[in-house]
Amino acid sequence: MSENQTTRRTSKVQRVIDEYGLDTMGDRLEAYWIGDGNDQYSLRELADLFNREVLRAALTDAGISTLDGEVKNTYRLLTSDEISSGVRTETENSLERDGLDVTKLKQDFVSHQAIHTYLTKYRSVDYPAEDSGKTRLEKDTETIQRLRSRTSAVSETTLENLAKSGELTLGDFELFVDLRVVCNTCGRSYSVDELLQDGGCDCPPDN
Repeated sequence: MSENQTTRRTSKVQRVIDEYGLDTMGDRLEAYWIGDGNDQYSLRELADLFNREVLRAALTDAGISTLDGEVKNTYRLLTSDEISSGVRTETENSLERDGLDVTKLKQDFVSHQAIHTYLTKYRSVDYPAEDSGKTRLEKDTETIQRLRSRTSAVSETTLENLAKSGELTLGDFELFVDLRVVCNTCGRSYSVDELLQDGGCDCPPDN
């Protein structure tokens, strides 16, 4: 068995993704990790993001409805070192009474080390170096592409969660993120990719 096959078989993150139906989480984790400078997530932030989505899926599967912000707060009550053992136990007991297997849920939470292994070994993601020798145009093009990928992944997950919770009626779907630029001077319309590849619109360069 190859190293890649072994990693795939033993990846806890991928197992949890499959078990909880978090189909777009891999793309989201990758996009957030290699995101542009001021909008990158650390591995610990990615682990928290992942675990909150696991919690959200578990609550939905158990038929437990949640309001905005409740998933994040429940996750904090279950995991934060600042929470007293009494409050944590009360939270766990409440979830258990609602039909959630809290023991299994917490076992399915992943660490930041597991996220790192998943991204680097399972998905073969290279963390971007500070200075790659690329031009500003190349770097900014990649930034836009990553942001578009991130927008797509987040939007897909949001729509799927709304559909699963019954708040939105939606069958099998595809999501397209189309970024277009219209130059008011020459009147031409371009996709962002076309504009970047062509080096600009039909307007003459400024003298």
